[in-house]
Amino acid sequence: MRIKLIAVVVALLLPCISACSTAVSYGSGIETTVFTDSAGRAVVLPKDITRVAPSGSVATMILATICPDYMVCVSSTPSSSQYKYLPDRLMDLPTTGQLYGSRSTINLESLIGAAPQVIIDLGDRKDSIASDMDSLQSTTGIATVFIEADLVNLADAYRSLGTILGLQERADALASFVDETMDTAARNRSVISDSDRVSVMYTSGPSGLSTNAAGSVQAQVIDLVGANNAIIVDDVSNAGGGNIIDLEQLYNFDPDAVLFSMGSIFDSVSLLSAWSGLSAVKNSMFYEIPELPYNWMASPPSVNMILGIWWLGNLIYPDVYDYDMVEMAQRVYDLLWGYALSTEEAHTMLANSTLIVNNR
Repeated sequence: MRIKLIAVVVALLLPCISACSTAVSYGSGIETTVFTDSAGRAVVLPKDITRVAPSGSVATMILATICPDYMVCVSSTPSSSQYKYLPDRLMDLPTTGQLYGSRSTINLESLIGAAPQVIIDLGDRKDSIASDMDSLQSTTGIATVFIEADLVNLADAYRSLGTILGLQERADALASFVDETMDTAARNRSVISDSDRVSVMYTSGPSGLSTNAAGSVQAQVIDLVGANNAIIVDDVSNAGGGNIIDLEQLYNFDPDAVLFSMGSIFDSVSLLSAWSGLSAVKNSMFYEIPELPYNWMASPPSVNMILGIWWLGNLIYPDVYDYDMVEMAQRVYDLLWGYALSTEEAHTMLANSTLIVNNR
């Protein structure tokens, strides 16, 4: 549901908020600055920001890595399995849903009640992004900005966040690692010949037939590491469930490798007659994607994909992406989440992917 469709409801709930202007007024004692966001909108912001709200799950994840102490809400409460990896205070914050997705779940009353100084939307650019941001700002009376933060723009997104939040040192550390990741992927991708490119199918959901096709936001990691997305469809879906295919299509695509999400048929796929003739199954090139605190490939497509680049590259091209994935995972967890991942924890996460390859 578009934000414009629910603006009327909020106007009835909060008649003091004007939906006629996108301008946000501040008291005479509040120093302000103007930030031009990725939609080209010049937004007046308080110069000193310490209360921030995300627009949804992607923004929640990115903001949690740079300014968890500034966050006043989250898109959804983390699950118990995620608790220990994430900043403690996130567990007690109110949940406000998300602006985008298969349908909007954003709770504008809770969002306003959290009293942020700014609402930040992070992620890929939508055609309607400027009008959506204007509508959200008009409806809530809270300054709202969009910062493009797909993988290609993630480093710059961190730098922009550092500027508006006054957290440049932390932003630079995160942006530098994103740059290192993207530079490594570009360099490695350039030395992989077309004949050596692995075709990869990235599935989501329990059946293994919900796929993230070539060109989808969810599947960016596959292209970036130098692999080919095996799933080619005309109408690409960017939703979390991706495109659903049938078994006939699966065999036509016949991927070299299959990446299963946790909770899928991964454990039994080698015993299923319907899958037994697939090249990836016959050659034992099917793997389970680690997903704590978030899925390493996407779902949602956020900063977790940086870890996914290091993981998938090392998994399918270990001679090119040549490093210890346990040590890399420990480095990433420390940087992003401030969590000291133990060797034992890393081994558990990689048991159905990297360690299978290493022990063959």
